[in-house]
Amino acid sequence: MKSGEARVALNTGLAILGLVALRLIAAAFTPITFDEAYYWMWSKHLAGGFYDHPPGVAVVIRLGTLIAGDTEFGVRLVSILLALPMSWAIYQAAAILFGSRRVAASSAILLNITLMAAVGTMIVTPDAPLLVASSLLLFALAKVLQTGRGVWWLAVGAAAGCALLSKYTALFFGPAILIWLVAVPKLRHWLISPWLYLGGLVALALFAPVILWNGDHHWVSFIKQMGRARIEDFRPVFIAELIPTQIIFATPLVWMLGAMGLYALFRQRAGARPARVLVNTMFWVIVAYFVWHSLHARVEANWFAPVYPAFVIAAAVAAHLVEWEPRWQRVVDFCRRWAAPGGVLMFILLVVQADTGMLSGYRRDATVRSVGIGWRETAAAIEAARARTGATCVLASDYGTTGWLAFHLPKGTCVAQQNQRIRWVNMPEPDAAQLAGPLLYVREVFPGDAPLQDMFARVEKVGEVERKRGPLLIETYALHLLEGPKGEVFDRTPPPELQ
Repeated sequence: MKSGEARVALNTGLAILGLVALRLIAAAFTPITFDEAYYWMWSKHLAGGFYDHPPGVAVVIRLGTLIAGDTEFGVRLVSILLALPMSWAIYQAAAILFGSRRVAASSAILLNITLMAAVGTMIVTPDAPLLVASSLLLFALAKVLQTGRGVWWLAVGAAAGCALLSKYTALFFGPAILIWLVAVPKLRHWLISPWLYLGGLVALALFAPVILWNGDHHWVSFIKQMGRARIEDFRPVFIAELIPTQIIFATPLVWMLGAMGLYALFRQRAGARPARVLVNTMFWVIVAYFVWHSLHARVEANWFAPVYPAFVIAAAVAAHLVEWEPRWQRVVDFCRRWAAPGGVLMFILLVVQADTGMLSGYRRDATVRSVGIGWRETAAAIEAARARTGATCVLASDYGTTGWLAFHLPKGTCVAQQNQRIRWVNMPEPDAAQLAGPLLYVREVFPGDAPLQDMFARVEKVGEVERKRGPLLIETYALHLLEGPKGEVFDRTPPPELQ
């Protein structure tokens, strides 16, 4: 590596280390979200699959808590550190595909300054390991192209298998890769090569525990995730959310560069055909599915995580390899100059807002329900009520509250969700003695809740507790003491997928 290239690589590495350090600091001070608390409970009882997702996110959390304990920092530690191999993979992939260290450096930095990566690796969801695996997959495919060696298909299979262990969206990588091979004449020979299919077997072997788990549980996870968008539910209103949410998650300046880069690659204005087609297929196949999905159901912004490695490479191509007419060159120069500081600023403001509510004048915003601000105080009040009443187990009516209770109540406290038992099928249930005593039922106060008297002989309201962020009241929870169940304590109604 020449001295100039070494300097670019060093500066890129230092910048990414700084961004990772910023996330680690934010992770230590930002309360856990309800999804993270839910996945944290998974991590205590690892299995081949879970009701909602494959086990990748639970493994990531388990590794972090083994290092740093059952804290917000511990839950998030490994997810944040995975940004390092993710960045290395995207740097190498971009350098191979477009032969430019500037494109490589920009790709790695642009990916890290998107909220998709910055928040998506700090707040641990299945999209965090999926984003890392997607970057490694793109790198392995670039090595297939660069070296022509079939053994790299085994690395492709390993990366695809890790992606499948993270989230079922990774299934779309299969069609994307096949389209790439068919669309590039010099790559078609791989279609009859055993290496391609050996790579597929590697991916299948890694994914096998998820298949086996689903087979043992009536395929419930597959049915749940793959039946989200039904053709008969035609509601195109959701498609209007796609672009605005992605502009925010990509950050506006990175999104502008990415859109321009995809246009330039489509118009064949940069790069060789195999590189252009690879970036396009890894982006558009998954995007096409989500556009179709949005005609029938809501598409959450974080679901686009696996297309971001290809997207930021397109953005870096727009920034460095395409000759634009003067007006558009000024746009590119502005985006290139301010994308990084703009992304960092957006991340800091989002964390400050989620933790304090100051920026909205302590009014409600999109973070207030999911981030568990105020839960330590709420849990302390619930624990005081449990001790006062002698309750032997704390029940909740939803998985989010269950996760938060388990995370914040004293270690060893019996906590369980009274309904939706399929979510906890991998975990031991409370023993008979814990369910025989008085039970403390915690649920958010909603009008029209099902009367508890239908389920228990004695129902006594013993208080209410509030969750607040500063002066803002977020939620009020009613506390009921339950005794004398008229049937089973748990509602074991099968989930909709199995009815």
